[in-house]
Amino acid sequence: MTLNHIVSDGLSVANPNNESHRWSERARNNLWMHFSRMGTYSDNADIPVIVRGEGPYVFDAQGNRYIDGLSGLFTSSLGHGRRDIADAAAQQMVELEYFPLWTYAHPRAIELAEKLASLAPGDLNRVFFTTGGGEAVESAWKMARQYHRLRGEADRYKVISRDIAYHGTTMGALTITSVQPYRTVFEPLVPGAIKIPNTNQYRAPIFGDEPEKFGLWSAQQIEEAILREGPDTVAAVFLEPVQNAGGCFTPPPGYWQEVRKVCDRYGVLLVSDEVICAFGRLGTWFGGQKYDYVPDVITCAKGMTAGYAPLGAMIVSDRIADVFMQDDRAFLHGFTWAGHPTSCAVALKVLDVLETEGVIANVANNQDYFRSQLETLYELPIVGDVRGTGYFYGVELVKDQATKESFNSDEAEALLRGYLSPSLYERGLICRSDDRGDPVVQLAPPLIIDRGQIDEIVEILHAVLSGASHLL
Repeated sequence: MTLNHIVSDGLSVANPNNESHRWSERARNNLWMHFSRMGTYSDNADIPVIVRGEGPYVFDAQGNRYIDGLSGLFTSSLGHGRRDIADAAAQQMVELEYFPLWTYAHPRAIELAEKLASLAPGDLNRVFFTTGGGEAVESAWKMARQYHRLRGEADRYKVISRDIAYHGTTMGALTITSVQPYRTVFEPLVPGAIKIPNTNQYRAPIFGDEPEKFGLWSAQQIEEAILREGPDTVAAVFLEPVQNAGGCFTPPPGYWQEVRKVCDRYGVLLVSDEVICAFGRLGTWFGGQKYDYVPDVITCAKGMTAGYAPLGAMIVSDRIADVFMQDDRAFLHGFTWAGHPTSCAVALKVLDVLETEGVIANVANNQDYFRSQLETLYELPIVGDVRGTGYFYGVELVKDQATKESFNSDEAEALLRGYLSPSLYERGLICRSDDRGDPVVQLAPPLIIDRGQIDEIVEILHAVLSGASHLL
């Protein structure tokens, strides 16, 4: 199949109009886009330019409408173009546009910390603000290392995370990240990162048809890693409630309860990385509430401001935070923009909308319908697995449903970037075609979408995946 497109990391544009071409040319001249193959944009290859949004839809410079099937980047949970959230930001800018949290406080940070503490599980009552998710993960590792040092265990510096998992791009967060191509070009990284198997039940090496046993085995891999490294050297375990990279790996039954026991047994901090999963994405405020566990630390961002301003946070158990609250101690870490007054005002408004407009209930009420509609894709030979929960799903693609045979790297490149990404975009769906692991299509639409828009997403997916049969 010949495509009249230039493709870069899942987006493409064909036959641009003059206005679109001018925007694209200006972008090509000066803008350095993130995680993008800039070399694929030649003089006549246009960069997709999104100019506005409305509800769950965005519009490009040509006026084409797309359903935002990934919420921007798992972020725009309330959709686009809400005047009430913009008004909250504007009001705060007039009152106090900026002041740091370095030895000072301001009202919006105080109010937001109180609100987050009231929503978080257990005794997670102390909130340390950051500017985003990667910085929250970076902060949590630094906090864990200083916490153990303050308690006389300076040798506890190592961190455990799962295979293929993504936790951010700062040097510490990148070290915790397990997507090898992202790491290799920046090595050597921070010492002390230990990797364990993830919870991909579709490709479970053992106990594939016994999920409870697989859950126990998976949790025991953490214990074995702790014992192998030495319990007195391990500071923390970083895990997502549902792992993003690799395609929405949900935890097997009993997994989180056993993980909690293992961490308690060896004095290791359990960090629940909920940068994607918090604030309704799974149909609950936090992932621990979905899977009935209480971590020591939650890292979060994205949906906290629904994309209307940058903000992240590390929410910490009183038991952990109290160690820093004694005498003249301080957590020797911070960011200029963390807890920005405008971002905090936006977050307070977003949390209010999530509550008063029943947004999280919308996810809980529609998640089974979303899954059932996606499962109709099993009739296509290219679909191997549908997994996820809430409004967070992955569809794994295979060469053979019966054997679960996957595509090699060249085949995956042709499938994902040569066919799926441009075809989905052409038909009006923005989502993620990903091969960090086996090839998957990921969906994380705004939490406000209804069943009609779910049908719209699945209809486009069905048409495009049907057209991929020639690649099998």
